[in-house]
Amino acid sequence: MPELPDISAYITALQTRILGQPLEKVRLNSVFLLRTVEPQLSSAEGRSVREIRRVGKRIAIGVDDLWLVIHLMIAGRLHWRQPQARLAGKNALAAFDFPTGSLIFTEAGSKRHASLHVMRGEDGLYSIDPGGIEIFSTDLDRFRAALNAGNHTIKKALTDPHTISGIGNSYSDEILHAAQLSPFALTQKLTPEEWDRLFAATRSTLTLWMERLGAEAEKSFPEKVTAFRPDMAVHGRFGQPCPRCGDPVQRIRYANNECNYCARCQTGGKILADRGLSRLLGSDFPRTLDGMEALKRR
Repeated sequence: MPELPDISAYITALQTRILGQPLEKVRLNSVFLLRTVEPQLSSAEGRSVREIRRVGKRIAIGVDDLWLVIHLMIAGRLHWRQPQARLAGKNALAAFDFPTGSLIFTEAGSKRHASLHVMRGEDGLYSIDPGGIEIFSTDLDRFRAALNAGNHTIKKALTDPHTISGIGNSYSDEILHAAQLSPFALTQKLTPEEWDRLFAATRSTLTLWMERLGAEAEKSFPEKVTAFRPDMAVHGRFGQPCPRCGDPVQRIRYANNECNYCARCQTGGKILADRGLSRLLGSDFPRTLDGMEALKRR
């Protein structure tokens, strides 16, 4: 799922292309995409884009007093094409036509989770805001209070949109590696020094990627938005060397996701239990990095 740095890159690219431009037409290619009835989608046509804003992991395009709110979910992506570009293929969900070009909304796969809402005014816009704090407009005390509201793992707290805005599976892995903290550490057991590291790492990691992806978006429209980038520290790099210590990156699989971490840097050398692997190996499941490496050599 595109997260805060990715959404910010999209907005950077859109501002130079559609800000101040009239929305000529919205073409829907999927009846499942539009999740609101009133205001009508057609009422946004002919109005000029006055603002583009991020709301959590959503992109909100303001046309006069209306907001077109795009939620990409996991597989949704945006593409910039020539004016009146054809909606080709089953993955093409909608087109937003401007004089300068067409913004094409696609979603890979057969499941349709991506969405489009039409909301009126600020109250309507923020009625769909999950309410998580914004990391760049908060301080350490409010950050700690938000994540400490429940006794959850840091990984769960960071990725809860009701707790903190815009962070998902990918960048939480990067944040926790930068902070040298276990994804399974409980928020209510963190020390003051660990809170300092987590807060600083959250800001610095997101800043790094916002600047990097933003610079790319200034040159060309982001056409290859992905959760797996080769220059990430740990996310999606299972088995590859940790850039800090050189030990192989580990992973925990759960549901449709995986969490990546460095055992040496984040868990004191302890291997975190993977549900599937633990079930398979039982009492033979290795508890240390050395034990895991020995198991691989068998």
